[in-house]
Amino acid sequence: MVAIVDHGRPARAIHPLHAVLLAASLPLFLGGLLCDMAYSRSFEIQWSNFAAWLIAGGMVFAGFSLLWAFIDLFRAGRRRGRGLVYFVLLLITFALGLVNAFVHARDAWGIMPDGLILSAAVAVTAALATWFGFSSLRIGARMGETR
Repeated sequence: MVAIVDHGRPARAIHPLHAVLLAASLPLFLGGLLCDMAYSRSFEIQWSNFAAWLIAGGMVFAGFSLLWAFIDLFRAGRRRGRGLVYFVLLLITFALGLVNAFVHARDAWGIMPDGLILSAAVAVTAALATWFGFSSLRIGARMGETR
């Protein structure tokens, strides 16, 4: 026996432009983490420069995604549960990314190990925010079923 709960209208999918902004931040933050890992192994200063630029690019896209999520939070009305969690994850990603950008603004020799740890934290929170932003589960709908 399957219980189907219908709360009125189904959950909206993410807007395509919002999806592009959200999806663009994850590979940039992951690239920053990979560059920090390469810098920690080789101590080639250019890797820290690459990481700083990738983090700055990720911050731009995460900032626009955060702004979009903030606006969607007010448009959601009473059904804010998933939107609020998504917004908080993006806010944490943006805050950690900002601290990470400040750390990467220091001298290349001074960013380790803080830069690597912060890059890992930002990449994890960006992955969680991206996963949460793209998961639009509809209550009562099965995989492949449309309403």
